[in-house]
Amino acid sequence: MGITRILGIVALIVGVLLLGFGLNSTQAVTEKVVEGVSGRFTDSTMWYILVGIAMIVGGVASLIGGNSKSTL
Repeated sequence: MGITRILGIVALIVGVLLLGFGLNSTQAVTEKVVEGVSGRFTDSTMWYILVGIAMIVGGVASLIGGNSKSTL
């Protein structure tokens, strides 16, 4: 298993965890109050969600397009 695939798997796992934390924090009482007043989530919640999605996409792309013969 090449280093590209290992990094892809790690990125995928971390991305799923970050997305889970972000989606879980949207259900918090303080988050609902901020969303009710401003109409959007807090910056930290949005960062969790966006970085989680980006890492999932990067991990999947690394797994699909990664070279199985690493030159490292």
